[in-house]
Amino acid sequence: MSATYDVARVREDFPILQRRLAGDLPLVYLDSANTSQKPRQVVDAIDAHYLAHNANVARAMHQLGAEASEAFELGRTKVAGFISANRREEVVFTKNASEAINLVARVLGDAGAVGPGDEIVVSQMEHHSNIVPWQLLAERTGATLRWFGITPEGRLDLENDPITARTKIVAVTWVSNMLGTINPVAEVVARAKAVGAYSLIDASQAVPQIPVDVSALGADFVAFTGHKMVGPTGIGVLWGRYDLLASLPPFLGGGEMIETVTMEGSTFAPPPARFEAGTPPIAQSVGLGAAVDYLSALGMENVAAHEQAITAYALERLVEIDGLTIVGPKEPVDRGGAISFTLESVHPHDVAQLLDSKGVAVRAGHHCAKPAHACFGVQSTTRASFYLYTTEAEIDALVDAIWHTKKYFGA
Repeated sequence: MSATYDVARVREDFPILQRRLAGDLPLVYLDSANTSQKPRQVVDAIDAHYLAHNANVARAMHQLGAEASEAFELGRTKVAGFISANRREEVVFTKNASEAINLVARVLGDAGAVGPGDEIVVSQMEHHSNIVPWQLLAERTGATLRWFGITPEGRLDLENDPITARTKIVAVTWVSNMLGTINPVAEVVARAKAVGAYSLIDASQAVPQIPVDVSALGADFVAFTGHKMVGPTGIGVLWGRYDLLASLPPFLGGGEMIETVTMEGSTFAPPPARFEAGTPPIAQSVGLGAAVDYLSALGMENVAAHEQAITAYALERLVEIDGLTIVGPKEPVDRGGAISFTLESVHPHDVAQLLDSKGVAVRAGHHCAKPAHACFGVQSTTRASFYLYTTEAEIDALVDAIWHTKKYFGA
């Protein structure tokens, strides 16, 4: 980690982290895999847009319209640079990663890329957003859904490879939101390419944590969301190879996705406009651009190093607690900043509620990853997740709160 990365200084950019909760307890925010907090630089950029430049884009011929259009497209340019896209037109804005994945599932189906007898491959560690759209596509087309399993250590089971000559689409997560596992996605993409299958990577947990180069990855599509990378809610990103995007039909019909419309028929704009029907997330693009600037200034290598160090510290502290079982990799190797765990004889929801009474914000439930939980024989877990502003003192507060919970329940 660079000596210039100062977590105390970083925290000054996040006013919410200075909050005092009920009982005058300091906020210990350990739910960043759910949504990250936002620095004032992002909030200020959105505020300035609405107060000084607000207008619709690509429609108005006045100065405000030109300013809004420029700001909106600048957000796209910044995102393209941040993920090392070959060209800015490869970046499609959606409302979240779920919509981005649904977009790909729909248009590949409409294009006839999959049919009866074909196979779609996912994994058991996927977020529901990277399972359900493919189940629906399989139902529509008569294809079969297959999947990679999970090893007892919480890793992708690459030895039992479900990819075959019948595979047409492979969709896997880069970083598991439940297990924290960082998957060897380049290898999975290579296996998909070897049988001529399309590949999609869900990078919702990866883009916020580690340097991402979509051009080097070799995938056909990459999906992620703004609100987990210190950006605003209401905006997601679909990156796709331009030649592939240009060959696919639209996802939604409406304004700005057309070339021309007559009563007899319509022709469609080139990407990315083809996939951005209606008024797009304008202020959100401005905010996402500011988030990209913020992360770039910190340096994603530094962010990744901090994430790895704080996760290693958390793993080391959590194993001290009798009756606590970590669900997922227990070593800080190829691992992101989310740790799911169970506490013997205490329901995860009760754990989360008791932690909250101590000011520690975590998540409890199935984390939109029920198949992954089923693999480990549990219905739900408590998850603590860390980010670029998490401190060792906050991990200590988590551990102290868990000990308090054990004592409270007599566990």
